[in-house]
Amino acid sequence: MSWKVIKGDCLEAIKENKIANIDLIYLDPPFGTQKEHTLLTRDGKSRFSYSDIWSSKDEYFWFIHERVTVFRELLKETGSLFFHCDTTSSHIIRLILDDVFGSNNFRSEIIWYYKRWTNSQKGLIPAHQTIFFYSKTNDFKFNSIYSDYSETTNVEQILQKRERDARGKSVYAVDEEGEYIINGTKKGVAINDVWEIPYLNPKAKERVGYPTQKPITLLERIINLASDPGDLIFDPFCGSGTTLVAASLCGRNSIGVDLSEEACELSTKRLNDPFKSHSLVMNLGREKYLHKDAEALSHLSNVEYTVVARNKGIDALLKEEINGHLVFVRVQRENETISEAISAIIKATEKKGACYMVVIKTNSNNEMFDKLHSHTNLIVIPSFSYQFKLCIETQSLNGRGLGG
Repeated sequence: MSWKVIKGDCLEAIKENKIANIDLIYLDPPFGTQKEHTLLTRDGKSRFSYSDIWSSKDEYFWFIHERVTVFRELLKETGSLFFHCDTTSSHIIRLILDDVFGSNNFRSEIIWYYKRWTNSQKGLIPAHQTIFFYSKTNDFKFNSIYSDYSETTNVEQILQKRERDARGKSVYAVDEEGEYIINGTKKGVAINDVWEIPYLNPKAKERVGYPTQKPITLLERIINLASDPGDLIFDPFCGSGTTLVAASLCGRNSIGVDLSEEACELSTKRLNDPFKSHSLVMNLGREKYLHKDAEALSHLSNVEYTVVARNKGIDALLKEEINGHLVFVRVQRENETISEAISAIIKATEKKGACYMVVIKTNSNNEMFDKLHSHTNLIVIPSFSYQFKLCIETQSLNGRGLGG
């Protein structure tokens, strides 16, 4: 993928470089905070700063209005613009965007929510910023993004087909015999307009010491939402180059402009060696609400699955089906027999339609379970730890010594 970093005012850069046919514009301009923003790099060798001081609100209004008007003309008919701001100027920005794009082309007010730790103050602690999403026309690109189901979601909500009744109310669909209709596995839940993405940790390797630096994960989501691989992304206030790095990681081309020579040099450096921090909060955050045994789920560590939290007999639903059928998993607990584990999953899947049941055996027992195991759709798999334990016990019973 190609990228270009240009030093200068964005309006002049657009004319001089004949920038056009843009698929997506993301801008994170000064917020009108009336402050001078300065930050040192981690090693203390470089200082990045920019002025966000204006003589009046009118000056700020027309500065933004002039540029947004030009930006709109750069977009393809299928293009979109994402404007990042905070409570300082969000009311002003919304007026400008409605005026330039038309209120009919407003798509979403995205709330970027994050946790911040700060000293107590008189008033509510700010914990979000706003991203306005506007399209040039009604024929805009939009790619749905899905997240995992909440751990409190009932398995029936995931599997069962829904339809509208005579009153237009969404209900579970049933067949002629009154049984619920299984709709198969789903992609997940389409994301809403509140995005919980962690603010960059001060010690994150991704952090470069630039004021107002945004996490790559945030930009990746925007880019994937409203553009396709190979598209052209434009950031007229590119700062440290996060948008361009995210575009590169997502397989898009990009152009960035900034007045600061230091910012342009930093952007170029990052683009030559793009790096993204991986947040444990993003990767492991869902565990905060799991009430399934962590030890039980550890047996599925290398398998893609959806946790089934509100069902005593089922631990997980595999994301990959077998012969077009759903696959439910139950892990034998330390305090239950294999027969009890099998009975639990059979009972829990009685009304789930044709499906496969997998029971992971984790401990020894003296039960005969041939009858239960006669189900053609039931699979009993010994866990690695169980097999390992049996192997050690066998070696001990055989009395095999080293060199014996």
